Amino acid sequence: MTQRAATAAAAAVLAATALLGLAPQAAAAPASPVPQPQSATAENKAAAAQAATAPDTLATLSRFFAREGKVSLTAARPRIEGEAIPVNHLSPEFVAGRASAPVARLEFLAGKAVSSDGQQAALWIARTEAGWQVVNIATGDDEFRYAQLGAAKLPGGTVFREPQIDAWYVAGGSRVLPLDEDAVRAVGADGTTLAAYRVRVARAYGDKLPGSAYAEGGMAGGYAEAEAVPAAVAADAEGAGVPWAAGAGALVLGVLGVAAVRRSRRVGARA
Repeated sequence: MTQRAATAAAAAVLAATALLGLAPQAAAAPASPVPQPQSATAENKAAAAQAATAPDTLATLSRFFAREGKVSLTAARPRIEGEAIPVNHLSPEFVAGRASAPVARLEFLAGKAVSSDGQQAALWIARTEAGWQVVNIATGDDEFRYAQLGAAKLPGGTVFREPQIDAWYVAGGSRVLPLDEDAVRAVGADGTTLAAYRVRVARAYGDKLPGSAYAEGGMAGGYAEAEAVPAAVAADAEGAGVPWAAGAGALVLGVLGVAAVRRSRRVGARA
């Protein structure tokens, strides 16, 4: 895995306060996470597109692209390209060995944002208690690039991410094939069988599922008070670990309670 600056505490704060300037009281934990739909229907994609192109989202994107001085705030002129795509993560039900459970489940929809100077970012769009919202901005185009690679490598397969090791795969039939170097290290260049992959992830994460002693002991992430990390640290955190439970208005992103290191950067409304 490439080296990234990882600050788990900052990630918890950023997840708890979400992305688009939620009011301070919104950081309180909801009674339970809002489940995501099972598939990216036309209706869901339309709702995601509406969230991605909202004025507040575009204003936040301008600040995001201008954050390091690569382009001025007024010149960023972000645009959304194409339609939102489904992003799947390793399924806890699959890890638990539930009969007929698919290897992956829909975690969020991703919209591609591009600035006037060519910077790219992925908007993570999820269904929350307040409806469909952008809950994170991640630099780069991983979601879209791996979707294309997976479709070329195994047409009709399911592209998914194992967030604990930042690995991307495509699964189809009885095979799981790697799409990046992290996945190659996990399953080999030629991939593995679905059954063998289940054995591997069950061994790695089976004792960390929701409801486990690991999760009940608070080791699976959770909520953090906004004042736990200085705002400047939170705004600048990059590649931070994603906790299992994101805050109100944010998606439950980490699978199986294991923090995932990624090139993600979250920004607040005043970043």
